[in-house]
Amino acid sequence: MAAAGARSAVDWITVAERLATDQVAPLAGEIDRTDRLPTAIRAALASSGLMSLSCPAAFGGAEADMRTIARVLEILATASAAVATVLSVHLSVAVGPIVLHGTPVQHRTLLPRLASGEWLGAFALTEPAVGSDAARLTTHYRRTEDGFRLRGNKMFTTSAESADVIVLFATRDPAEGHRGISAFAVPKGTPGLSVGQRLDKMGIRGSETVELVLDDARVPISALLGPEGEGFRIALQSLAGGRIGIAACALGVARAAFAAMRTAAQEDPADWKRAAVARAYSELEAAAALVGQAAELKDRGAAFVDSASAAKLFSSQAAVHIANAGLDVAGRNGLRAGSVAERLLRDARVFPIVEGTTEIQELILGRDLIGR
Repeated sequence: MAAAGARSAVDWITVAERLATDQVAPLAGEIDRTDRLPTAIRAALASSGLMSLSCPAAFGGAEADMRTIARVLEILATASAAVATVLSVHLSVAVGPIVLHGTPVQHRTLLPRLASGEWLGAFALTEPAVGSDAARLTTHYRRTEDGFRLRGNKMFTTSAESADVIVLFATRDPAEGHRGISAFAVPKGTPGLSVGQRLDKMGIRGSETVELVLDDARVPISALLGPEGEGFRIALQSLAGGRIGIAACALGVARAAFAAMRTAAQEDPADWKRAAVARAYSELEAAAALVGQAAELKDRGAAFVDSASAAKLFSSQAAVHIANAGLDVAGRNGLRAGSVAERLLRDARVFPIVEGTTEIQELILGRDLIGR
């Protein structure tokens, strides 16, 4: 097998297709029922090299472009939204900010393990009372002689129970607003850091979502990611790229729902079902075009924030529309708990909320397109 950095986009897509077909799809129902990611799947993600996609070759990564990453996530999401979401978070908002803002020491100590899949990354921004308005963080930190002390709670944190390093945001003073926020690369086992409740979600089950409790969590100065006070900018930059990944995951769920709908309609080709398939196809193609455009702009180094928001907005809505129509076409069989149509609808419904709600994407686009 070729080294990670030597593989082409076609190679990575082939790897993702084999993994999705041979290992992920057969376990998708179990992942949903148990709300757990099997250790075999985590190991397969690591051994396949897919956890290295966003990491530079100098640290054992594939250094893949965003178009390749988006396509890989879409393929995995057709088999399991949970598996794709775990990988998306790892690549986009955990590895991504460490690559862009980490120190040489952080690069040497963190990136090889994240690229190899030995370590899993997470991203902790949301709080119990702070979701879309990240400038109002209440998790705070204070400097000490040997580093920092962090106190507060994070909520809806993907993979944080299993993660080995968490990109986490806190403020030195809530009164400073976004100017007081800093980012930290917090390792597993940090004294004072613990997992609170594990949230029982309606969809994307298997992608663990937990509360983090920071009770004077002690982190060294070397854990600071980027300059003090730059955390808000780092968070927004990370989320902009992450939205392309999540849009690709939503597209994968939409594609799976479309395939199931089409099969069901072929078995009983009523005219209204033909119409439903036609509408779904149009939405699917439009979503794919938006995701591809956002990824291409990012790869070119062009402004991509608006395209990422548009892709996330449209793809998440398309996933819900297509999965809902798929349930109608499936009829009584789709209503059964655990059916593919039922699972896909529950998975799809999560995407308009995560990585920036529909309303936030509309706000971003509205402000940029017509001014503040």
